[in-house]
Amino acid sequence: MIDIDFLPQTGFVFMLVFSRLGTMIMLMPALGEASIPPRVRLIFALLITGVMMPLVSGSFGTIPQTVPGLAIAVIFEVAIGLFVGLSARIVMSALQVAGNIIAMQMGLSFAQTVDPTQGTQGVIVSTFFSMVAVTLIFATNLDHLLIAAMRDSYDLFKPGQALPVGDFSQMAVKAVSGAFKLGVQLSAPLVVFGLVFYVGIGILSRLMPQIQIFFITVPANIGFGFALLFLILGAMMSWFLQGFEQSMTVFVH
Repeated sequence: MIDIDFLPQTGFVFMLVFSRLGTMIMLMPALGEASIPPRVRLIFALLITGVMMPLVSGSFGTIPQTVPGLAIAVIFEVAIGLFVGLSARIVMSALQVAGNIIAMQMGLSFAQTVDPTQGTQGVIVSTFFSMVAVTLIFATNLDHLLIAAMRDSYDLFKPGQALPVGDFSQMAVKAVSGAFKLGVQLSAPLVVFGLVFYVGIGILSRLMPQIQIFFITVPANIGFGFALLFLILGAMMSWFLQGFEQSMTVFVH
C-alpha cells in the first residue's frame, strides 16, 4: 500500500513557497516585466517553486491546524515576497528619475511613449533606459543574482517567524533614498551640460541680441544632448548595474 501521509505537508510547503516566490517574480525586474504575458510569468513561478521547494522545505514547520493559522502563514510569505520584489523594483525606478531629469534638461519632457517594462506611459528617455537595463541584466547574468536572492531570502526571513517590520521600514527608506540618489548621479553629466549650455546661450544673446536664440537653442540642445548621452551611455549603464548588484547582494549570502 502506498503511503500518502506526506502529501498534506508537501502541499502546504509548496503553497507557501509559491506564495513567496510567485510574489517576488511578479515584481522583480527582468523576470516580472509587464511586457511578459501573465501566463508565462505564472508558469515560470511554478517552475521556480518546484526547483526551490526541495532546497527550502527544511525551513518549514508543521501544518497549522486552523484556517486562520494557514491564512496568516500565507500572508507572511506574500509580505516577504512583496518586500524583496519591491526592493529590486525600486532600484529600477532610478532609471525613471534619471530619464525624467535628462528629458527635462533636453526639452523632451513631452516626448512620451508606453514603457513595455512598466506597462505605463513615460518619457521616451526613461523607456529607453529601462529597456537597455533589462537587456543588460540578462546579458551580464544578474538575473542569476535575483534567483539567488529568492533562495537566500529563506535564510534571512525564516518561515513561521514574526515579520521584522522595523527592519522592513528601515530597508525600504534606504532603498528609496538610494534609488533617488542613483538617479541623480546618472543624470548629473546632462545636468552639468544643461547649465553650461544655457549659460553660453545667455551670454550669446547678450553679445548678439539680433540673433533669434529660440530657433537655435531648441535643436542645438537636443542635438548636443543626444550626442553627449550616447557618449556616456555605457558608463551610465555600468554605474547602474553596479548599484543594482549592490542592492541585491543585501539578500544574498
